[in-house]
Amino acid sequence: MSPNKNIPYLCEARGNNRFESWFYTVTALNLQPEKDRTMALMITEECINCGACEPECPNTAIYEPGVEWRYADGTGLSGNIDFGDGTAVAADKAQKPVSDEIYYIVPEKCTECTGFHEEPQCAAVCPVDCCVPDPDYAESKDDLLQKKEWMHL
Repeated sequence: MSPNKNIPYLCEARGNNRFESWFYTVTALNLQPEKDRTMALMITEECINCGACEPECPNTAIYEPGVEWRYADGTGLSGNIDFGDGTAVAADKAQKPVSDEIYYIVPEKCTECTGFHEEPQCAAVCPVDCCVPDPDYAESKDDLLQKKEWMHL
């Protein structure tokens, strides 16, 4: 996963009434072959706020406009998440909405449905085709699978 995009690589999670640490190898994006790169998705301003995408996301990475999000929403994450840069956040701490005007996707939680479906489900159901790749969050398929495993302990 990409440390320059603040994607966590260590999470202390409660499991079986004890703390477990989950470590993930950080992969530099510039070492991935171009053909293996994919991207988290984003919702463009063309969004008509129909809400069709939100229930389709297996990671609960899609939120209504103005709604706070949490790493713990729809995932197995709990406890503290360490970002490796000296900052940490509680998985259940409310985060500032990405958008107050349209539905939005939290890139740190988006896996393009990798490991769940053959294609991103938000893009498949969107009536105006506004769920598109986010060029600011390029990740390999392996990174997306690793993120999925990290979120769904």
